[in-house]
Amino acid sequence: MQQSFDSDRFRQALGTFTTGVTIVTTVDAAGSDVGVTANSFNSVSLAPPMVLWSLARTSTSLAAFLAARYFAVHVLASDQQALATRFSTRGADRFAGLNPARGADGIALLDRCAARFECRTAFQYEGGDHVIFVGEVLNFEHCEREPLVFKRGRFALAVGKMPAPHQAGVAQASAADGAFGEDFLMYLLGRAYFQLYQRIRPEILRRNLGDAEYLTLSLLGVRDGRTVAELDSLLAYSGTRVTEGVAVRLAELSLVELDGTPGDGRRLLLTAFGRRSVVELLAVAEAASADAEKSLDPSESHVLRQLLASLVEASNPGIPHPWQT
Repeated sequence: MQQSFDSDRFRQALGTFTTGVTIVTTVDAAGSDVGVTANSFNSVSLAPPMVLWSLARTSTSLAAFLAARYFAVHVLASDQQALATRFSTRGADRFAGLNPARGADGIALLDRCAARFECRTAFQYEGGDHVIFVGEVLNFEHCEREPLVFKRGRFALAVGKMPAPHQAGVAQASAADGAFGEDFLMYLLGRAYFQLYQRIRPEILRRNLGDAEYLTLSLLGVRDGRTVAELDSLLAYSGTRVTEGVAVRLAELSLVELDGTPGDGRRLLLTAFGRRSVVELLAVAEAASADAEKSLDPSESHVLRQLLASLVEASNPGIPHPWQT
């Protein structure tokens, strides 16, 4: 006897299994392109090479796939989330602007995917409220792009885990009781910041700037014309103070013009030389960041930024961001 399930909880339980995201394409009887987003893709056999996927009986595309002799499965790359959303949206013009290549029977072949499989329809099976399609793989392509994944009802990125120290061949000494260990968050964040900052510090010193002057210039590059008090508030997280002396020093270096009487309400306006200096310093910082990220793939870099942004928000005592008005 079939057990009764809470469908929502059953769906949540299935969502703990992380899957890839695919778009499956074919053509209908009129020769029009048909495509759907599916995360029910799996391999069946290596010899002969066969794969399967399933489609809900309620799908408006079901008739086309039931009649199709061929279909193509595209494993999406991490930057193709918008495409996945488009092909799962009812009423959307799914192939607008894509100009795809063509496979057997003229099926659309999308580019820039992590992998693509051109298949001949081999079998179709009843699968409850879905139909299961099994295809014999006739052609395939793949590249080293990171895949888009689906987890707990939303898109995600696949990020490789760091190997355990013994796997990496690195001997790690245990931390003494009461001391921070190698994965202590503040140590990792602090060391990463200071090591990166040392890469750009020579350029800062070459321009006769101190830390406060450099950070002030950076904030003015985001939005010009801030007051001394505003700049000081924005840098409260760093422990660096923006004072009247910092403003005067930047004016002496011809990087800013001072508007108003001395005090917290005085505004700093970048000169043409100052704005050019901000751009040059930003280029140095971007180069240092890009060099540091060479060991990361794009999805890891994206996840790193997301996690750091979450940490900033979780620990923020109320300090505004530089981009806020």
